[in-house]
Amino acid sequence: MKFPPVIIIGMSRSGTSMLTRMLDELGLFTGRRLTDNHEAVFFRELNDWLLLQCSGGLENPETIKYLLRDEEARALFGKFIDYTMTTPRAISFLGVSKYFKYRTPANLDIPWGWKDPRNTYTLPFWLDLFPDAKVIHIFRHPLDIVNSLRTRRERGLSRLRERHSRWKPLYWFYLMEKFIRGKKVFVDIRGADLEEGLLMWEEYIAEARTHVANLGQRAIEVKYEEFLRNPVDTLGKLSEFCGLRAAASELEKTAGGVNKSRGLAYLKDPELKAFSAGISDRLREYGY
Repeated sequence: MKFPPVIIIGMSRSGTSMLTRMLDELGLFTGRRLTDNHEAVFFRELNDWLLLQCSGGLENPETIKYLLRDEEARALFGKFIDYTMTTPRAISFLGVSKYFKYRTPANLDIPWGWKDPRNTYTLPFWLDLFPDAKVIHIFRHPLDIVNSLRTRRERGLSRLRERHSRWKPLYWFYLMEKFIRGKKVFVDIRGADLEEGLLMWEEYIAEARTHVANLGQRAIEVKYEEFLRNPVDTLGKLSEFCGLRAAASELEKTAGGVNKSRGLAYLKDPELKAFSAGISDRLREYGY
């Protein structure tokens, strides 16, 4: 029996990595080759390619709408991606043994899926290919996300500040090879401004909740802070939703990896706390 995939959506820094790692521990196959954020490289590259066709990216994924509205391009791209999943390139996701057994992720007869924030916008495309797919949406307080994005921006820009002065030309050559030739994002720019970061969060939430509403019983939404408060119960529901057979002892063990101190961490920052008070009406609409 083939299993439809579980597609995990939600804005970057929302807890998608934590959630995916834990489901992986409980038996959800999420890919052989993964990034540090537990994203399947194979599907991440496909999402990047889809967004590139519309001049989009992680911080401006809304441009995917132009592809989704173009019925001919959408159908042809779907056939192309379907073909790509049957080629040896899929070994990145399946591994060698699973590739020769299944030939394509679509033939997997075990619970499987993948995580990528880009899924939030590319999901309609994936549902064309996997009409029975299930979806998990996880969301988190926007100021914790924005704070994380600002930290990542600072870390990115620090590479170009005065450091490694003696070896700076060699260090910058390394950066050029890694980020320009490797086509990697250097910094997150949009989230540097609090208001702009909040707008981006609202866009992601609106997109994700539209999918959740449309999918009915095939979608489940998780509040990050609630996950931290009740990890065992939440993992139990998610395990059942994904078709896993996790024992109570497995749930307890996996839930032990939850860091409860990460919930509402923005309250420790006076600037973020003050900003939060000024947007309380907007936050209330989302349960915060």
